[in-house]
Amino acid sequence: MKRIRFSAAYPERLRHPLHRSIVGESPIARAELLMWSPTADATTLLWFDGDRDATTAAVEALDSLVARSLVRGAGGTYAFLRQDDYEFPAALLDTVASSRVIFLPPVVFREDGDVRFEAAGATAALSGFHDDLADLADLTIERVQEFERRATPSRLTDRQRAALEAAVSAGYYEVPREGTVADVAAALDCSTSTAGELLRKAEAAVVERAVESE
Repeated sequence: MKRIRFSAAYPERLRHPLHRSIVGESPIARAELLMWSPTADATTLLWFDGDRDATTAAVEALDSLVARSLVRGAGGTYAFLRQDDYEFPAALLDTVASSRVIFLPPVVFREDGDVRFEAAGATAALSGFHDDLADLADLTIERVQEFERRATPSRLTDRQRAALEAAVSAGYYEVPREGTVADVAAALDCSTSTAGELLRKAEAAVVERAVESE
């Protein structure tokens, strides 16, 4: 099983109305589709990187909007929407419906017109989906990785994880710092140079995964 992060630039005619509302002069630069209902009433939970007024203006672009509830949070605004239609173009919905892959939240709509999303499935199914979607959009593969049934903050070896745990226990990451690399080395029964290398590699893995998730 693989998971692939795609970036798709759809032509204007295939952009979702909500996406069209944030491209250009809108104060909203990013909208994330976090959850969606499998039922016909198109219930969704989104997050916008703007205030309540800007979010209201964006969601009012939806002709299918039946009800909305907005809540400030996470540096932006959550929007719980109920619509009578998803408003995605039929060609796009047909491509998604006929695919043999699963889509992982969030789906990110960006002010530059790109849509970023992840899909998971067998290699052949992902390849077929890529080919079909590439007929509709300018498609870029940003990342390919193994699918993991449990989300992990980073790909750490057991030894690297032990080094981080020892560093936390020693107060190495406290402000001001209370522990030292020597304390980590003592906990792991290794040299200070080895402990330092383990920490550097573990920190690099954690930071890289954090940046990739943005």
